[in-house]
Amino acid sequence: MQFFLYEVVARIVSVYLCVVCYRTLRDGLAERKITSFSSDAIDSILAAFMDPSIRVAHRDTAPVRYWILMGVQVFGLVGCCGVAMFGWWHPTT
Repeated sequence: MQFFLYEVVARIVSVYLCVVCYRTLRDGLAERKITSFSSDAIDSILAAFMDPSIRVAHRDTAPVRYWILMGVQVFGLVGCCGVAMFGWWHPTT
């Protein structure tokens, strides 16, 4: 029963993250800008006090940073779609 609950939760979370990644990609391509993110807790706290225009990567002014962020979003979208379709893999011990 526990394995089944892990599968359901993993698929629900991955579908949600697929939708979020898709919206971010769609908006980034349409508006030609994308907001950077950080996985570090301190950076995310400090980002709340930063000017939002500093965290935005524009396609025309910072193309390398823009395409790196778009690539990260594509990688996340593909990974989440894989988990949503095929499930979460648990090693046998």
